Amino acid sequence: MRILIIVPHQDRITGNWVSAERFRAGLEGLGHQVSIRDTPVKAEVEFRESLVAERPEIALLLHAYRSGRPWLEASTGLHIPYVVMLTGTDVNLGLDDPQQASLIRTVLMQAAAVLHQNPLLASELTASHPQTASRLQYVPAGIVLGKEPYPLRLKHNLPPERALFLCPAGLRPVKGLIEALELFDRADPSTLRLLVAFCGPILDETYARRFFDALAGREWARYLGVIPTGAMTAAMHDADVILNNSWSEGLSNTLLEAAALGKPILARNIPGNAAVVTHGVNGLLYDDSNFATCVHELVGSTQRREELSRPDIGRYNPAKEAAQLAEILRQAVEESREV
Repeated sequence: MRILIIVPHQDRITGNWVSAERFRAGLEGLGHQVSIRDTPVKAEVEFRESLVAERPEIALLLHAYRSGRPWLEASTGLHIPYVVMLTGTDVNLGLDDPQQASLIRTVLMQAAAVLHQNPLLASELTASHPQTASRLQYVPAGIVLGKEPYPLRLKHNLPPERALFLCPAGLRPVKGLIEALELFDRADPSTLRLLVAFCGPILDETYARRFFDALAGREWARYLGVIPTGAMTAAMHDADVILNNSWSEGLSNTLLEAAALGKPILARNIPGNAAVVTHGVNGLLYDDSNFATCVHELVGSTQRREELSRPDIGRYNPAKEAAQLAEILRQAVEESREV
């Protein structure tokens, strides 16, 4: 098959791009011809021209709104089937947004299939929008661990005696980074032997400025810049706990990687995180009320962190992910030819 993967226009270290590159590698390994294109910024004509020239047999859209809107505009009349991989922002934010909801529903209804990798998120969507239930198809999540070296503590001069909470996330409101700092304030971090380190690209300039202002005066918190995707595995090895305070997630590649490695996870209790983290087994799930208690539990006992270290590499098999995805795409192509 000639497959086109459409991703939102954003930094290539973001989760959508990480997933897209993993999908491409898996599908190409099965013999398919795969290309990735990000959605254009004021270049709709060029986008359509490329579709006409390349004529993919099917498209895979990551993000119903940000990929779906330009796709519908560019592909009109070309009769190219497509499937959509749902994201957390589609379900948790977009479908409740008056400016996005109508278009997202159109994208979902016209898609040959609506894919998800998070059963909890799918259940939430089915309850709130039952008309989509029959169109949902599950693709088991895969993860590819990076092999690039990255001595995190040495490179950033992070004291080895402090418990290190690493929060990999792009700087934008939905990731709750400023709010994470405020939550740590409740745990009285200055009296604990801990460090909180953030890494990720700036995706929202206004939010990033507020975040950097919030870092000032908090000697226990650092921003490390962007860590290459291939080096994230090594960076996680140097951390004690992986932190996620997102308000919305589909299925976080960072948490999948942490779970595969067996790094204890401290994550906000939302469906996108609860699909990866089993409270008290491979990490702790929190809300605002018990966050400080969870932090003290993790900082106060290396034994507790060791108990929560449960490597599960086999659970997130990229080969199974690619095989299931390829089968769904094949069925969609065949069905489109029968119409």
